[in-house]
Amino acid sequence: MPDSMSDQLEQDMECEGLLHCFHGLKELDKECFGALVDAEEALTIDEVAETVERERSTAYRAIQRLLQAGFIQKKQINYDDGGYYHVYEPVAPSQITDEMQRMLNDWYAKMGQLIQEFEDKYDQPDANALLEG
Repeated sequence: MPDSMSDQLEQDMECEGLLHCFHGLKELDKECFGALVDAEEALTIDEVAETVERERSTAYRAIQRLLQAGFIQKKQINYDDGGYYHVYEPVAPSQITDEMQRMLNDWYAKMGQLIQEFEDKYDQPDANALLEG
């Protein structure tokens, strides 16, 4: 991962890189998300684990991170004779992009505030004398 914003702006980035950039999601999380997107119907944890060729517990942790990030949703399926199981499917892409846009706007506002604080702090006669001296 690049260290500075300048480095980040110069690197080639694919849209899937946003999963890491905005939410800190891991490569396995992206694989699980891709499995759910590519599936014709909602999948169980066992089906996701099989698709990404990982242990059930490992796939479960990735699914939990995707749920927490708001990229997927969980649905309960009830058996006719009692009991239930869960399946997972991606949320609408517009929901994901709306949330990323909101996060970006919040980040932009925070950076603008910090830049203004920097200017206020260092745009004073005493500070200028210290920097020049």
